[in-house]
Amino acid sequence: MSSPSAGYLGKLICCLERLNREEFDRGIELVRTAWQEQRQVITFGNGGSAMTALHFINDWNKMVPLSTGKPFRGRSLLDNLGLVTSYANDMSYADVFSEQLKNVAMPKDLVIAISGSGNSENVIRGVKVANELGCETLGLCGYSGGRLKSIAKHVIWTNVDDMQLCEDTHAIFGHMVMQTLCAEKRPKATIDDVGGDERRVRP
Repeated sequence: MSSPSAGYLGKLICCLERLNREEFDRGIELVRTAWQEQRQVITFGNGGSAMTALHFINDWNKMVPLSTGKPFRGRSLLDNLGLVTSYANDMSYADVFSEQLKNVAMPKDLVIAISGSGNSENVIRGVKVANELGCETLGLCGYSGGRLKSIAKHVIWTNVDDMQLCEDTHAIFGHMVMQTLCAEKRPKATIDDVGGDERRVRP
């Protein structure tokens, strides 16, 4: 009997070997630049991708400041369930991300949209609004890339027809970002003369 784990891991290894590393590097640099410039990083997605969007912000908001001393302004549009369901009930589920973005996104914020198929209507509408607002947009998608691949300004595309493998690679991107940013050095303390022999250390 063949090993289920060997079968899955074999498929994942093949998938990882085919990934475009330049897309990952560009995506990491987008997050790094937004962080350095104190711009918001906003994430969203549906289902498993919603959990990935939350996972990104959980890791980045906690670990990056702890490691570097520099705040990370991350926000997921899945955080407020009441707000999501209000828009879904009063307008449509297709508007749950686009309407939130109209209220919170600013030009040059980085908006990260996650959709395995690349065709989730609420994700597509969110990216369109983000583009109109002058945000940077990064789409994480799989399969053929769908509409997300064509409308996001930057894309990380997992070219495989398997939702779980797509989600695995998207999660890996989040961990790459976290480890890259956490490796940034804390600024060295500087010593200032404040008169006479008195000195103080300023972080």
